[in-house]
Amino acid sequence: MPDVSFETIRTYGHLLPLILPPLLGALIGYVTNYVAIRMLFRPLRAWHIFGLRVPLTPGIIPSKRHELAEKMGDMVGSHLLTSEDVGRALEKDHFRLELKGAMNDKLRLFLDRDLGPVVSLVPGEFRERFRDLIEVLRWKAVRAVFEYLDSPAFEKRLRDYLDRKGSELLSRDLESFLTPERYQSMRTHLDSRVATFLHSQGVGKAVASFVDNKTEQFLTSQKSLREVLPAGLVEVILTQLEKEVPPLLEKFGGMLYDPVFRARLVEKGREGIEKFLDSLGGLSAILAGFFDMEKIYGRIPEFLDKAGEEIARWLREEKTQAQVASMLRERLDALLDRPIASYLENVPYDKVAGLRRFVRQRVVEMVQSRRATESLVAFAERGVDRLKDRSFASILEKVLPEGGIDRTRNALAERLLQALRSPEARKALEQILAEKFDDWLFQRPLGKLSARLPADVREELEEGLFRQLVELLKKEVPPLVETLNVRRIVEEKVNSLDILQVEGLLMGIMKEQFKYINLFGALLGFFIGLLNLLVLRLG
Repeated sequence: MPDVSFETIRTYGHLLPLILPPLLGALIGYVTNYVAIRMLFRPLRAWHIFGLRVPLTPGIIPSKRHELAEKMGDMVGSHLLTSEDVGRALEKDHFRLELKGAMNDKLRLFLDRDLGPVVSLVPGEFRERFRDLIEVLRWKAVRAVFEYLDSPAFEKRLRDYLDRKGSELLSRDLESFLTPERYQSMRTHLDSRVATFLHSQGVGKAVASFVDNKTEQFLTSQKSLREVLPAGLVEVILTQLEKEVPPLLEKFGGMLYDPVFRARLVEKGREGIEKFLDSLGGLSAILAGFFDMEKIYGRIPEFLDKAGEEIARWLREEKTQAQVASMLRERLDALLDRPIASYLENVPYDKVAGLRRFVRQRVVEMVQSRRATESLVAFAERGVDRLKDRSFASILEKVLPEGGIDRTRNALAERLLQALRSPEARKALEQILAEKFDDWLFQRPLGKLSARLPADVREELEEGLFRQLVELLKKEVPPLVETLNVRRIVEEKVNSLDILQVEGLLMGIMKEQFKYINLFGALLGFFIGLLNLLVLRLG
């Protein structure tokens, strides 16, 4: 084996002078570049020999660290991250798309949450202050409202509003309000309300009590019917009775020729004769022996025929009619002059009580009848029909005295102002606001806001928030970048880094490039060694 090695060396030994110079040149070039690169970072501190600093210590980057930080800060702040660059970046489509997506996601999460009361959205440490703020706002709201209510401006606006609305209302008529649908609805409602009112227990008791009182007063009254009844009504009754006497007598005379009536008269005549004979006792048998009673009974119709004509003619005479009318008038005058209580002197109490019950029951039934309801509704309809074509102003001018409309307006305005400015109104407003604020802000859960927002409103909210956010970023971010002083931040950050971190950072970025620099140095050394060999050979 040693023989083989020796033979090999002897065989190829003449090539070493040719190979060795380029290889040494490549090695020298590689090592030189490697050392040069390392000297960028090493040594980390200055070396001293016999008190003298060794040149090129520390390395280039450690020795020029502050200058490097300053240059990097200037580069980033003046060229890489300027306010103009940030502004242009905010206007790029892909940034806006990402921003809108992120904002919509956050908004969707917020709207889909089951939120508690408004106070639950306030951080815990600020809730007491939030309550105090709400209390102050409520107090200021009440004070602001009543300061305005007490001002002349509010009084003028209220009076102007009442005058304007009052004039508009008074110029209209009832028909302009009552469409066919409203009229029918009003009529149905009025009919229902009137029927319910009349059939109520209270109305029944009131009517019964009224009838009992009036009946008692009437039946126990010592006044005559003439005093109770209106004089005109009494005269009308008497006059009408006088007018009815001739037709009544004519009708009575005509009844004498009625077969049915004549048969009844014959029957009554026969009964009368029989009763007369019975009243004679023993004489009736004697008279029966002298007279044929059947023959007498048979002559009654003939007698009625003759008497009927005489009676009918007598009844048609004006004198007879006048005498009958005068007799009736005298009789009625006597009845009208009697005290009312005298009519019931001989009537049993139970009959009087029954009469009172009958009258009371009939009156109550009449009041609660369907006819009474329809009559009242019809009365109301007639009233509406008479007034529907007239303006409210003309109606009120007829009802109110002269200048009453203006006085009513002023009185209404004064009453409203007095009511609105009263301590009671202030107290009521404070209580209402306190209750509403407590309910809205501290009690009532908000729930899911998405359930309360229509889809179109939600889309408008998203678009509006996105526009506001973009405008805010465009307006505020560039000045903030200027305020941040990026140059100073980068410089301070680089100075604060450990030199080994800087080395690791640069080596991590340029490791591949440094490797090629080392290889390039080796290649360059190889060619220099080869060139040196050629020069020596040629020389």
